[in-house]
Formats: sequence, C-alpha cells, structure tokens
Amino acid sequence: MKILYIPIDERPCNIEYVQRIAQTSSHIKLICPDKKRLGRKKEAANADGLWKWIEDNVATAEALILSIDMLLYGGLLPSRLHHLTEAASLNLANRLRTIRTNYPDLPIYASNLIMRTPSYSSSDEEPDYYGQWGRELFLRAFLQDKQSRTGLLESEAAQLFKISSVLPAEYINDYEKRREFNLKVNMLMLDLIEEGVLTFLAFPQDDSAEYGYTAIDQKEVSKKREDLRLYNRVHIYPGADEVGATLLTRVYNSIKKQRPKIYPIWSSTAGPELIPLYEDRPFAESMKAHILASGCALANSPDDADLILAYNTPGRVMQESREQVQKDISYSSFRNMLMFTEQITDFVQAGKGVIVADSAYANGGDKELIALLDDAQVLDRLLSYKGWNTNCNTLGTTICQGVLADRRKTESIKENLIYHLLDDFFYQAEIRQEMTMGFSNESNLTYFDLKKDAERISIKRDLLLEERFTGFIRSSFNDVKIEQIKTYAPWNRMFECGIQVKLRFGGL
Repeated sequence: MKILYIPIDERPCNIEYVQRIAQTSSHIKLICPDKKRLGRKKEAANADGLWKWIEDNVATAEALILSIDMLLYGGLLPSRLHHLTEAASLNLANRLRTIRTNYPDLPIYASNLIMRTPSYSSSDEEPDYYGQWGRELFLRAFLQDKQSRTGLLESEAAQLFKISSVLPAEYINDYEKRREFNLKVNMLMLDLIEEGVLTFLAFPQDDSAEYGYTAIDQKEVSKKREDLRLYNRVHIYPGADEVGATLLTRVYNSIKKQRPKIYPIWSSTAGPELIPLYEDRPFAESMKAHILASGCALANSPDDADLILAYNTPGRVMQESREQVQKDISYSSFRNMLMFTEQITDFVQAGKGVIVADSAYANGGDKELIALLDDAQVLDRLLSYKGWNTNCNTLGTTICQGVLADRRKTESIKENLIYHLLDDFFYQAEIRQEMTMGFSNESNLTYFDLKKDAERISIKRDLLLEERFTGFIRSSFNDVKIEQIKTYAPWNRMFECGIQVKLRFGGL
C-alpha cells in the first residue's frame, strides 16, 4: 500500500522513526517529501512546494497522512511564530476540498496540534519573549483557568496578582492573538470533517497541563466536536511527535480491515492512575486514547490479545530520566520490576508479540528495566522497545511498531530495537546530560546551541554510544555487530540527535 506522508517537521522523530517502523512491514510503501522541502526548525517550509509535491504523487496513493501544521504554517515551530491571516487558512481548506473533489474515495487522515504552552521560560522553540516571560505566561493562564473552574488558594491568588502586574501586555496580546488564530484553524478542520473532506482528524496536545491555555482551547474543540457528533472521526489526546506513527497505524488497520487487540501489563499498581509529566491525564486514559486513535482495541485478556503492551510506569513519583541516578524510593517500593520482567519473559516465550512502552521516566529510558530484560535474554526478542521524550510520544510509536511489524523481518525489527536503545536510553537518559555538563569548560557551547562544533560533538557522541551499548548489553543481540554509529544534530542542539547505525548480522 502506497501512503503519502507529510510530517509535522523534519526531525528524525517525525520522519525517520516512522520510516523505520514502515520498513518492518511487508505491505507499506511510505512516501515522504525530501527533508529539504520541510523547512528547518523556525524556518518555515514552502507550503506551495509541498502542495505541488502532493499533486505530483497523489494519483497513485492509497491514503494521505497530512500535517496541517506543516501545510499551513510550514512546520511545528512556525505554527507558534506566524503572522498569518484568515486568507491562508481558507486557501488551505480549499486545497483540501480540491483533493477530495478530484479523488472522492481517497482516505485523507490529518493531524492538527492544539498549540502548546510550555511551563518554563525558553525561546528555543517559542517567540523571543518566551525566553524571559514564558513561565509567567503559562502560570497566568494556568491560575486564571483554575480560578474559574475550582478556585484558588490565597497564595495562588497572590501569585496571579503579582504575575499580572509585571507581565508586559504586548506579549500577552501577541501570544493570545496567535492562539486565537490557531484555534480557529482547529475549528475549520472540524468543519472539513463534517463536510467529508477529511476522513479522520487527530488533535494531539503537546506539553499539556490540567489548566491553562491548552486546556481552554481543548474545551472549545471538544465542545464543537460534541455539537457535531464527530466522536469517532475526531480524537483529542496528549501527544505530538508520535502522531504520524499513530495515523499510519490507523491507515494500515483500515486498509487491512482489521482491529488488533492489545492487552496491557503494568510495572506498578498505581501506575495507571498517575499523571505523567507534560500531560494532563492518567497513563491509563492516554493508553485508551492511543489504542483507539490507532484503530486498535483493548483486549480483555492476554489470550484474546494480538499484542502485549508492557507498560513501564513510575511507582508514585515521576522524574526525568537523567535523575534516575538519584531516583525516588517509590521507583523501588511501588514497583516490582522482577515480576514485570518475568511477565514479559513468559509472554515472549509463549510466542506473544510483546511491545515495551518505557515511560517510567520522562525524556529517556529506564536503566533497571533494560538491564533486567537483557539478563532475561528477551531484550532482542521484543517486537518493540521505545522510551523517548514524553509518555505519549513513546506510546504512539510503540503501538505502531507492534501493529506494523512483520515478525519474519527479524533483522529490521532488531535494528529498530538497537536504534531506540541507543537513542532513548543510552543517549537521552545518560550521555546527553553528561556531555552537556562538560560544556561548562567550553563557554561558547550551550544545550540549545552547539555553534560550529556540532560535528565534533557528534563524533564524541558516536564513540560514547558504541562504548555504552557494548559495555551494558551483555546477553542480547549476540548475532549482531555494530559496525558504525554516526550521529548528527538536526537542530544544532543537544535535545535530539539523528542516528545512522550500520549493523552486521550473523557470522560474527
């Protein structure tokens, strides 16, 4: 099946992750524009050029997966920086209507983010003023929303008054004007679903919180969805960078006329009810949302399941992965990792497809889990391991890998496992922090700007990744030799890295 895919930006998590998953399938030919067409970080892509690419390729496609953020704003970050007018959004809607007119039976799956509001001050991905006033912009809306819904403590009311008295009005106006435009675009996409122009629409929420701007916008989108009774064709849930994978899973299941059943097992009793960092609802609710959005179903028992989702969650308190050297005691006292590993091992040995969503920490994998799975000699027998960025980033790509993977393509599956062990655990949880701390002796470098030293930094990272993998993984991938690891910095910063890994299978 030939599927055209327009991602939300050009980073590896939105292109290469999805391409790698597609390569483990025997049925999918995923067609994506060249990266050069997709802009770079805050530099917007040329929307007219992308529409020309769609027009040139759509005739032979069986489905389209489109990022509205890319096709309208030119990418994820430009959606937070633009000064577009209504004419641009109406032009987008008419172009989508033209595709529907010309190809009345073509499935068109789209995503459009509910604009995020980070809780910290940084202008790396936001307007310049967010570097100084981002925390205050977030808190002002958070407290105002909470005040209207549940009321504030006296200390919170005082905090709101203080913030409101110092936060420059021009920054509030600029930020809220852009949010208002983006919300109108969200509403327009709901109209296109109602018209039948779009087949399915996902509204992921990036960096969401229980109160504040994102929650306010979500309420408006949810109300219109309810008024139009579009529950089954419009899904709203936390996430962002995994949305391409989620929509690919849904397209695949739809074309195959199947609905795989997924049975979850949890590393902790309290885990399902905890709310992960950067998200607005408990793990279990996000799991249900992602299973449904991907076109799958929740199994009632493991015997009925096509896949076993091994969900690694915190015990009681969630930390960043870099902090696990000093992890909260509840990671031990409120979890039983030995039993969790035994469950995974039993399912693997019984021939079940096991996929691991490693969401115990934010922004990286769990060292204890990986060591236990390696010791049990099942790490290389999983269908998927992922533990990157936010819980829902991990979850959406985990489900996609499990559904699409052809178990006969063992080398492709193992290559994906190794890729995400290198990236999600060894880099995100360990090496990233260690290397950044070393910048204190290199005053020209920062976490968000590698200046002209990105290649030198990447060479050092290459060596560390190979060294850590070889030293830590003792009982798995014995039939695989890593011949080369080559990394790069897509946005010239430390947060993410692209990885090219060359492996040799057998005959070691």
